[in-house]
Amino acid sequence: MVDVAKFKPKTVYVTYIAATPERVWQALTDPAFTRQYFFGFSIDVEPKTGGAFRMLYPDGRVHMKGEVVDWSPPHRFACTWLIEGMGGFGELPECLVSYEIEPSGQSVKMTMTEAHSWDVPEAILKGRQTGWPKIMSGLKSLLETGKSLMMQMEGPPEGVVDAVKQAVAEKPWLKR
Repeated sequence: MVDVAKFKPKTVYVTYIAATPERVWQALTDPAFTRQYFFGFSIDVEPKTGGAFRMLYPDGRVHMKGEVVDWSPPHRFACTWLIEGMGGFGELPECLVSYEIEPSGQSVKMTMTEAHSWDVPEAILKGRQTGWPKIMSGLKSLLETGKSLMMQMEGPPEGVVDAVKQAVAEKPWLKR
């Protein structure tokens, strides 16, 4: 089992969505939904704490894999993420992504947190911080309007790949 105490939040987004907790949960855990707002990626999750988690490219290759750390429908979903589908990224330590879903009047307050067990360089975080707002906006639009935002997944921002190469070479997470 994953020791969640070693992970510290680095990126947090709060989004209010005009939907029920059950619909937001479905959007986060159903491959047909994720394909629509997550740049064509589909989730493959074993629905239980300790289960397997994968995010798949449209052609079925694994982009990310991990372990379900908390499966508490429809309120909390947390899992580790290890990016395998991008050269070198799979050598970084896994991160912990969690979604907190709570009623807020006629809507839902969804808090997405990405936490890390090491001091991630800002250049690496920059890539995540440009992707998450698009993903969360796409999820919100899909649930509220039935239509996904038409955005393309772009490559990593300038400097991210070099920062990953440097981190992999230096392995700062081992020097604590």
